[in-house]
Amino acid sequence: MLDLETIKQHVRLEPDFDDDNFLLETYSGAAKRHVEHYTDRKLYGTTSEQGYADDPTALLLDDEIIVAMLLLIGHWYENREAVTAGVSITETPMAVPMLLWPHRRLGV
Repeated sequence: MLDLETIKQHVRLEPDFDDDNFLLETYSGAAKRHVEHYTDRKLYGTTSEQGYADDPTALLLDDEIIVAMLLLIGHWYENREAVTAGVSITETPMAVPMLLWPHRRLGV
């Protein structure tokens, strides 16, 4: 959903560094699913994507969602384990829920 070039730019990797491509693509897929679970809506990249027109609760990828996904991917890339010894413990960046909150289906 997000292009690898944008993800690499966000995590400050050189475009020709390919060693972590699979990992970054995996994080990207997980970030997409996180958005879908958090909002209780299916995320579509474009209005022409199959199923978008027939989905009454369709969620279209926008700048807020892109930023939320990039924050998650960056967080996961930098913190690859659930706990890091000798470092203060951090949560998923608080900005992610703030960016996604307006897109949630509430009262369903």
